[in-house]
Amino acid sequence: MRITYACTACGSTVTVNDAETKPSLVCSRCGAVTEIATDAIAWSGPGGEPAEVGVGEPRLRRCLVCPCTELFARKDFPQRLGVGIVVAGLAASCVTWAQRLLVPTFAILFGTALVDVILYLFMPECLTCYRCGTRYRGAAGPFEGFDLETHEKHRQQQARLAGRASIGPPASPTP
Repeated sequence: MRITYACTACGSTVTVNDAETKPSLVCSRCGAVTEIATDAIAWSGPGGEPAEVGVGEPRLRRCLVCPCTELFARKDFPQRLGVGIVVAGLAASCVTWAQRLLVPTFAILFGTALVDVILYLFMPECLTCYRCGTRYRGAAGPFEGFDLETHEKHRQQQARLAGRASIGPPASPTP
């Protein structure tokens, strides 16, 4: 399993290979150590029955970086590249439409849609933590697709915590 996360100490992006075999995650920039909880990964053997640690397939139960148990499955594809493909297809079809070339316009639009479908079918999935955004490639777990309600819950929680941090500690009463 390969994970990519933001270091809680310095904020730099850290990538760790074979994270399921390590007792902790270490930031390559600042050296901050994040301990991995022993119950975060379950091992399953053939047929799905429980197996010993290090034997069988690792299955995530929760995030390795934060204590969140809510993760979602998504396609492991850069969103900016996907938007770039769609925008390029739209721009090219607008040019051909302005020149009144009907067949090339629709050929470009259908070609862009075909590229999108092919990428969707062949891109692997990864798991992403709602709370900290850690991505798990090559990991399995009992997690479903993106849920806007769960995302909004975690987004609002982060906004409240950031608001409290900006206010500062409560003032002590003066006698």
